Amino acid sequence: MLRRILSLILLAWLLGFIAFALLLAQPAGPVKTDAVVVLTGGAGRVDRGIEALRQGWAPQLLVSGVSREVKPGEFAAQFKVSPEQMACCVSLGFAATDTESNARETAIWMREHKVTRIRLVTSDWHMRRAVFELRHAMPRGVSIVEDAVPTHPTMRILFTEYHKLIARWIVQLVTG
Repeated sequence: MLRRILSLILLAWLLGFIAFALLLAQPAGPVKTDAVVVLTGGAGRVDRGIEALRQGWAPQLLVSGVSREVKPGEFAAQFKVSPEQMACCVSLGFAATDTESNARETAIWMREHKVTRIRLVTSDWHMRRAVFELRHAMPRGVSIVEDAVPTHPTMRILFTEYHKLIARWIVQLVTG
């Protein structure tokens, strides 16, 4: 009996991992939202968020998890953002250091800016956990458009991210 239970658990884990690895999030099209939220940490994320802002898909942008050493002027120069656009439309969040704190930082910013519909930009392999964390930090009724930056993740990245997501699900189940 124990062998069967363990076999079922192993099979569920394996099928879950296969689905996780094969069904990565995709880029969103030109969907309009109240804001773009970029979670730092991977190549192309900030560029994609700025592209969404420039395309008019959202009027404002939060970049969450910016290093404290980064100055707004340096950010603007690196990503070719005009001073006017920085002043009106771009917020840099310096409080977050991981996905869970990205979610908290984003939820606070959304309340302050009265945002109810966001375009979330992060890596394709990171999107599921990012959405999971955001949904638990934000008030009900907020909608998220998933705008994934395509990557070529290694098996190690996929394996690690899959287990982080499972761990968060378990913690959420246990703590409610």
